[in-house]
Amino acid sequence: MPEALVERARDALDNAYTPYSEYTVGAALRTADGSVFVGCNIENANYSNSLHAEEVAIAEAVKNGHTEFDRIVVTSGARDGVTPCGMCRQTLAEFADEDLEIVCDLGGEETAEYTLGELLPNTISLDTLEAAAEKRDAEE
Repeated sequence: MPEALVERARDALDNAYTPYSEYTVGAALRTADGSVFVGCNIENANYSNSLHAEEVAIAEAVKNGHTEFDRIVVTSGARDGVTPCGMCRQTLAEFADEDLEIVCDLGGEETAEYTLGELLPNTISLDTLEAAAEKRDAEE
C-alpha cells in the first residue's frame, strides 16, 4: 500500500476550501521520477469554476516541468473511496497511459486500487482526434 502518498493526500485536505459542500478532497500525484505534488479542492459559489484536487496536483506538477505520472492517491474527508471524476480522468489521460495507478482511500489502511484504463476505457487522445480528422478528410 502506498502509505506515504495516502498521508500526503490526507494532509492536503487541511487546505481544501469547501464552504458550500463541506466535502474536502485531497490528492497526491507521483511523477515518473518520484516527485510528489499535492492538491486539494477549491470551491467557488459558481460550482463550475471549482477546482478539483486532482486538477490542482496536475497543474502543480506541470508548472514544475513534470508531465509523466505513475500513481495518484485520492482521498476525501469522508474516506469514502472517492475516485477521480470523468473530467479529472481525461486530464490524467493527457499525461499518463492506461496503466496509471489510481489509489482511492477507504480509511484506516484500506484502499481500492484501479488503473486509469479501468476507470476510463477508450479515452479520447491525440490519436483519436487524428483518426477522426483523417476519416473526415477522406469523406470530403
